[in-house]
Amino acid sequence: MSALAPEPILHVGSFPVTNAYINSTIAVVVLIVAAFFIRMTLRDIPGRFQSAVESLIEWLLGMFDQVTGDRGRSKKFLPLVGTLFFFILLSNWMGLLPGTGSIGLTTGGEGHGLTSILRPATSDLNLTLAMAVVSVLFSHILGIVTLGFFTHANKFIQLGTLWKALKSLNPVNVLVALVEMVVGVIEIFSEIAKVVSLSLRLFGNIFAGEVLITVIAGLVAFILPIPFMLLEIIVGIVQASVFALLTLVYLTVSTNLPHGEEATAH
Repeated sequence: MSALAPEPILHVGSFPVTNAYINSTIAVVVLIVAAFFIRMTLRDIPGRFQSAVESLIEWLLGMFDQVTGDRGRSKKFLPLVGTLFFFILLSNWMGLLPGTGSIGLTTGGEGHGLTSILRPATSDLNLTLAMAVVSVLFSHILGIVTLGFFTHANKFIQLGTLWKALKSLNPVNVLVALVEMVVGVIEIFSEIAKVVSLSLRLFGNIFAGEVLITVIAGLVAFILPIPFMLLEIIVGIVQASVFALLTLVYLTVSTNLPHGEEATAH
């Protein structure tokens, strides 16, 4: 896998089906089938498999509680954050399956390289960017639903604070309100930075790992790549955990009251 961008394998009309899109589709299908299987096998008296699934969910909720501090919010955030975690983890690990990056189609005739049929989905910047946008955008939607539009918007463009300061006719309050408004504008740029950092971190780590394994396997096909593949298993878990926990932090912060209003509420 030498190309930075995913490569189209075929076209459905004008829509290009890339090798990364094939892997992401397989990952989605696997998760949907697993979810239906778990749902169909639920029993009042759990067996070993159901107990293992329940233990895994309970472990995730325990991890979430350390961030949210509230089991109710942990359960509310579980569908989005848990789905992101398992999808990213499965997508990362699918890059280690035999044939990924090595089985493909020759294009352009003699002298041209191999277009891999399968490519790790998270090594596509389009996918990681889309997930980052969904994470940050959903945090704002949930913040608006939880706190109300004006309360949430006042975290960034603090017109309410400025209006109160102007009514007080106190120059110091007005100056403080103007400074807080500038800080709020800076916060808007920080939201853009969240999207950039989330997408580039995941994409960079997975793409670099795939390139490393490809180079090592090209030099020595047997034995030597195994330690690097084991390392990529760990990297896959770490990157999925980082993306999911950062999303959880964004959701938690967005649904918290601003500091002043929180103190008043208490």
